[in-house]
Amino acid sequence: MLGAFDVNAQAGKQIKGRLIDATTKEALIGGNVMLKGTTKGVSTDVNGAFTISVPNDNSVLVVRYLGYASQEVTVGSKTSLEIAMVANSADLAQVVVVGYGTQNKRDVTGSVKSVQSAAFNKGIINSPEQLLQGKVAGVNVTSATGEPGGNQGITIRGPGGIRTGSTPLFVIDGLALDNSSTGGGNPLNFLNPQDIETIDVLKDASATAIYGARGANGVVLITTKKGKAGVSTLNFSSSLAVSSIARALPVLSASEFRKQVVANGGNLEDFGGNTDWQKEITRQALTQNYNLSLGGGANKLSYYASFGAQAQQGILKNNQLDRYTGRINVTQKFWEDRLVVDANLNVTNTNNERPSVEGLLGTAISNNPTLPAYAADGSLARYNTASNPLLGLTLFKDITTINRTIASISPSLKIVKGLVYRLNFGLDNSTSTRDVESLGSNIPKQDGRLDSYLASNTNRLIENYLTYTYDKGDHNFSALVGHSYQKIKVQYRNWSINKFPADLPIDPIYNPGVGQELTMATNKPGGSAFINELQSYFGRFNYQYKDKYLATATVRADGSSKFGANNKYGVFPSFSLGWRISEEAFLKNTNISNLKLRAGWGQTGNQEIPSKITQPLFTSTISGSTSYPLDATSTFPSGITYSRLANPDIQWEVSTQSNVGLDFAFGNGAFSGSIDYFNKVSNNMLLEVIPSDPVQPASSVWANVKDMKINNSGLELDLEYKGTTETGWKYSLGGNLTLIKNEVVGSPYTVIPSGSASGSGLTSATINGYINGQPIGTFFLKEFTGFDDKGMSVYRDVDGDGIVTDKDRIAAGTALPTTQYNFFGNLAYKGFDLSLQFNGVAGNKIYDNTANSSFYKLKIAKNSNTTPAAFADSKESNSNAAPVSTRFLKDGGFLRLNNATLGYTFDTQKLGINKWVSALRLSVTGQNLWIATNYDGFDPEVNKDSSMNGVLSYGIDYLSYPKAKSVIFGLNLTF
Repeated sequence: MLGAFDVNAQAGKQIKGRLIDATTKEALIGGNVMLKGTTKGVSTDVNGAFTISVPNDNSVLVVRYLGYASQEVTVGSKTSLEIAMVANSADLAQVVVVGYGTQNKRDVTGSVKSVQSAAFNKGIINSPEQLLQGKVAGVNVTSATGEPGGNQGITIRGPGGIRTGSTPLFVIDGLALDNSSTGGGNPLNFLNPQDIETIDVLKDASATAIYGARGANGVVLITTKKGKAGVSTLNFSSSLAVSSIARALPVLSASEFRKQVVANGGNLEDFGGNTDWQKEITRQALTQNYNLSLGGGANKLSYYASFGAQAQQGILKNNQLDRYTGRINVTQKFWEDRLVVDANLNVTNTNNERPSVEGLLGTAISNNPTLPAYAADGSLARYNTASNPLLGLTLFKDITTINRTIASISPSLKIVKGLVYRLNFGLDNSTSTRDVESLGSNIPKQDGRLDSYLASNTNRLIENYLTYTYDKGDHNFSALVGHSYQKIKVQYRNWSINKFPADLPIDPIYNPGVGQELTMATNKPGGSAFINELQSYFGRFNYQYKDKYLATATVRADGSSKFGANNKYGVFPSFSLGWRISEEAFLKNTNISNLKLRAGWGQTGNQEIPSKITQPLFTSTISGSTSYPLDATSTFPSGITYSRLANPDIQWEVSTQSNVGLDFAFGNGAFSGSIDYFNKVSNNMLLEVIPSDPVQPASSVWANVKDMKINNSGLELDLEYKGTTETGWKYSLGGNLTLIKNEVVGSPYTVIPSGSASGSGLTSATINGYINGQPIGTFFLKEFTGFDDKGMSVYRDVDGDGIVTDKDRIAAGTALPTTQYNFFGNLAYKGFDLSLQFNGVAGNKIYDNTANSSFYKLKIAKNSNTTPAAFADSKESNSNAAPVSTRFLKDGGFLRLNNATLGYTFDTQKLGINKWVSALRLSVTGQNLWIATNYDGFDPEVNKDSSMNGVLSYGIDYLSYPKAKSVIFGLNLTF
C-alpha cells in the first residue's frame, strides 16, 4: 500500500477500509485518510484499500480525494469500512493554475484547460509539448521532425504574427521562460516529463492578460510534482523502447532502377550492386529511460526529489540524445504556518550527437542503388565520382553539450487574515558547446574543418505581489497587485580552423591545434550578445456573488527594452463574466450537474522581435556604400558611420480576443464537456520593411503596419463520457474538435514572400506568400496544368498576357489545418487497462520540396534514383525541368494512432509483497503505429524552417528527419 502504515496514537483497534466512487464503484487510488486531530494518516493502494489504527470507537477519519467532496467518518464499532466518495460535479473542485495563483475549476471564467499527469501521452517523450498533443482543443502541436530532441511546433488558436512567431509563453513553477534555444534543438528538452504534475493551458485573452506582453500566443503553465505531508513514497520507473523508420520513401530498387533508367531515355551506369540506401543509413534504435523519485514530508516540511536518465538513439545512424536530470522541490512552513517557503531546483545535462541530416537523406534517396556500400574487403566503398552516405557518417560529427540549471525560491507571508505577500525569485542559466567537424579524406578528396560554437543564456526574474481574499455571506472576492522584473542576457561566440590531414590519430575536436590553416579570411572569429529587460505592473480582481455570478478583471502594464523610447510601455486589460446556471433553483433537481456560461474580452501584446532594432547601428567598414571620399580621389577615409538610424516609435503588436464558452456536465459528471467560440485579431503588425526615408542608411527597417491584421476565429468542442458496467468494466470515451479560420487583412503589400525553396536550381524561388484575404501559410505558386506536346510543363496564364511569369502565381491553399480533431478511448477490467489516442488534421496542404528537387523524370534519366511517381506520366520529356509550382503541392491531412497502451497493475497484497512494494505495473506502449494519409513523403507532420528575412514559412517538407514507430516496454514500482 502506498504509504500504508499503522497510526498508533494510543493502544486501540485497527481499521481496514476501501475508498470507492459512489457512482461507478471504481476504486480510488491515492486517497488520503487522516485521523482527525492528528497529523497521522495513510494513502489508499491500487485497490483503494487502506489500514489505519485508531484509539477508540469515537475516533473520526477525515477522508479526502481530489475532485471529490471530503468526508468525516466516525469509526464506531466497525473494523471494516467501505467509504463511497461523491464526485464534485465535473471535477469542479480541481485546482487550476491561472497565473500568480490558483482557482477552483468551477470558478474560472476564462478559457482554461488543465491536463493531469495521468492523462499525458505515453511513449518516448522529450518535451512537455508532446505530452499535450491531442489533449486540448485549439492547441495544435506539430512534431515537425522525427529527430530526438528536435523542435516541436505549438500554436494556440492559430498563428497571429508574421515575423514575431506564434510560440506560447511557458511558465514553469512561476518562472517565465524566454523560449531561447541555447545550443539548438527544443528549448524545453531540459524538463523531465516524469517530474510534471499538471499542465494548464490559458487560451483566451481574459486568462492570458495577466502576462500582458508575453501572452499574445497563449500561456502554458507547467507545475512540477510536490511531496505530501504524512505520506512517504519511493518510485522507480524504467522503459525500453525499440524504434524503426515508420515510412521509407518508395524509391526504386536496384532491379527497378536498371529497367527505368533505360525506359526513360537514360544511359545506365551499372556498378553491379544492389543497395537499399535508406536501409543502410537507418537502424533499429533503442531508447532506455530510468527514473527514481522520492517524496513525502512531515507536518511542516514536504519534499520531492528525482533523478532521470534517458539514452535515445535516433533511427538515423550516428544520432543519439542523452539526457540526465535532477530535481528537488521543497516546501517548509514557519511561524504557525504564516510563512511558507517553496524552493525548486532543476539541473539538466544533455548531449546530442547528430549526422548531417539533409546531406545524409538527400544522398540516400537519390543515390544510384547499383553502387555497392562496401568494398570486397568489407570496408566502406569509396568513390571519386559518386557518394557513399555511410562514408559521410564516418567523416562528419556534430556534437552539442548543454548544461542548464533552473532554480527558484518563493516565500509567502500571511500578513493579516486574508492578506498574503509573495516573493518569487527565479534564475535560469544555460551554457552550450557545439562542435561541427568534417574530417579530412583523400578519397573522396576533402579538407578537414572544425567549427566551434559557444552560447550562454541567463534569465533572471524577481516578482513581488500581494493577494487579498475576502469571504462573507454571499460575497466573495480576491484582489492581486504586483510588480515583475525580468532580465535576459544571451551571448554567442564562434571560431573555426581548417585543413586537418586525413587519417589523423586524434579527433580534432580534442586537439584543434592539428589544423593547418587559421586565417582571418576563412576563420575569422565571430559573436554577438544582447540584453533584454521587461518591467511590469499587474493586477487582478475576482468577484463571486452567491457562488453563481462570477467576474474577473485584469490589467497589466509592460515596459520592454526592445521598444523605442516613445513607446516602451503597453497596457493590456481584460475582463470576463461567468454564470453558473446549474446553481439556479430551476436546475437544482435535474440531471444537469454543471452548466456554466462564460464570456470574456481582453488584449495582450507581442514583443518577440529582435533586440536592439530601435537603436542606431554603426559600422567601421570602409567601402563605397558606408563612407565617401573627402576629395576628388576614390580613397575612402576610415571612420565610423551609421548603418541604421534610431527608431524610437516602434511599439507593441497587439492581439484582441473575445471568447464565449459553455461548460456542461450531466449525470453527476459522467458526461461532460465544453464548447467555445473565439475571435482573435492581431494588429499593429511588426514587419521588416523597406524604409520610406531616403536618408535611412539601412536597406530595411522594422515598423508597425497599423492597418494590417491577422484574424483567427473558430469553434472548439471538448467531450468525455465515463462509465462502469455491472460486471466491473470501466471505460471512458472522449475527444475534441477545433474548427479554425485564419485570414490576413489590410496588408499594404500585394504579397509578402516567404518559404525559400531548397535544392539545385530552386534556391531563388519562394513557396509561401502572405496575401490579403488568405490565411497565413498560403502557398503562392504557379498552377501546373500538365505537359504540352513536347513533354514540357505547362502553367496557367492567369492574367492572359500570353506569358507565364510570377504575376500568374495563385493562392493554392494553406499549410494551416482548418480542422483539428482528436479522440481517445480507455478501458479497464480488474488489473488490466487499455488506452488509445488518435489525432488528426484536415484542410491543409504540404509542399513536397524533396520531390521537387529530387523526384522528376529528368533525374531518373541521369541515373539518379526516384520514386515511380516521378516518371508516371509518359507525356513528360526527360529533359523537362521542375520549377516550383503546384505540381508538388499535396494534401497534408492525416489521422494517426498516436498512442496505444496496454498495462497490467498487480495486486501486491495477493502476491504477498505489499509490505515492500505497494504498486507494481507492467505496460507496453505503441507510438505512431499507424497513419492514414494521402501524403507520400516520410510523414505529413512536417514544417521545415524556410523563413526568408525573418518572415515565417509553413508546410514545407525538405529532407525532413523521418518519423519513427516505436514499441515501449515499461515497468513502474512504488515502495
